[in-house]
Amino acid sequence: MSESATCDFLVIGAGIVGLAIARELSLNYPEARILVLEKESAVATHASGRNSGVLHAGFYYAPDSLKARLTRDGNSLLRNFLIEHNVPVRECGKVVVTSDSEQLPALDELARRAQLNGVNVSMIEAAELATLEPRARTVDRALWSPTTAVADTTAVADAMMRDVTNRGVNVSLNEQVLRVDENTVTTSQRVVTASHIINCAGMYADRIATMSGVVHPYVVLPFKGLYWKANLPAGFLTRHVYPVPDPRNPFLGVHATVTIDGSVKIGPTAIPALSRENYSRLSGLQWNEVAEVFINVPKFLTSSHHSGGQLIASEVPKYLKSQLVAQAAHLVPELTPQMFTHQLRPGIRAQLFDTVNKKLEMDFVIKHNEFSTHILNAVSPAWTSSLAVARQVVAQLA
Repeated sequence: MSESATCDFLVIGAGIVGLAIARELSLNYPEARILVLEKESAVATHASGRNSGVLHAGFYYAPDSLKARLTRDGNSLLRNFLIEHNVPVRECGKVVVTSDSEQLPALDELARRAQLNGVNVSMIEAAELATLEPRARTVDRALWSPTTAVADTTAVADAMMRDVTNRGVNVSLNEQVLRVDENTVTTSQRVVTASHIINCAGMYADRIATMSGVVHPYVVLPFKGLYWKANLPAGFLTRHVYPVPDPRNPFLGVHATVTIDGSVKIGPTAIPALSRENYSRLSGLQWNEVAEVFINVPKFLTSSHHSGGQLIASEVPKYLKSQLVAQAAHLVPELTPQMFTHQLRPGIRAQLFDTVNKKLEMDFVIKHNEFSTHILNAVSPAWTSSLAVARQVVAQLA
């Protein structure tokens, strides 16, 4: 491998966050040489292209968290970007419903967080829910989020890719990072020296950070998300319908979402995967990653910070479509297994786990050293937050 290259900024990973950061760098440093490396043959191949496409509003998250601020800001930034680039956005809004009266205090807490986070929501009675989304059911009251929307993840990634390349950013596909030595990166094709490296490697961000000398107690635990699409006429649902989430875990639970074309899909699950790219059965298995999962999942199960055992017990049965639909039917009682005829591509959530404190990280995590910046735990709602994350990261480089 004799080829070598130099650049001002090297971004590792061409998911939505990596592309957004490359875009923000080009806006702030128009003369800079910016290179994005992606190990796959296309951009947004993993989490960025396999999520629900929901533009979240930002009311779930603790008011002092990065997620709260960057999701609120990212919602408007991404929406404006999509409008500017003629990418359709369905302004459907979202209702969060309860399945029993014991969930009402948690629903009230979501409303409190929304107020502190500066997010527009309103508490509505069951009668008003019947007007907003007649097929949803709740106990006593529900939360209405008018700024939650949806877009097509592929269309968004394609628009971001066109934008960054039009700005002179070089995106190199099929180029995998093998080693990082301070500001020098060895790839499957060449050696690249950069003034600054930005790690947006998603499922492998922890590995890149370790290569870069960032000492941390983190490892990625992969959780598989399954989705099913209904064979129903467009307009069967007009709003996203979500449950009240368990605040002890960073997952929102099975929900029913409206797609960009008006169809209905349900999911995702949060089932532990055996490997970071284990999308189906035994595909994508890396035995070192399997070992890592078997070492760290028991730590999660015994953690005092999470209801890990309860989560696993409730998630594994959702491999069966009937069980997944049964969960969604708590929100929309008319849903039946016979309606869901098409299983969509599964996604894997690269959830960051603190192995010392036995705790899943609930917030985005950004680490720095002299030569590099590392975006760790870029999980939902990172897709929504991508442009705001980019602003945050690039501002810290100044």
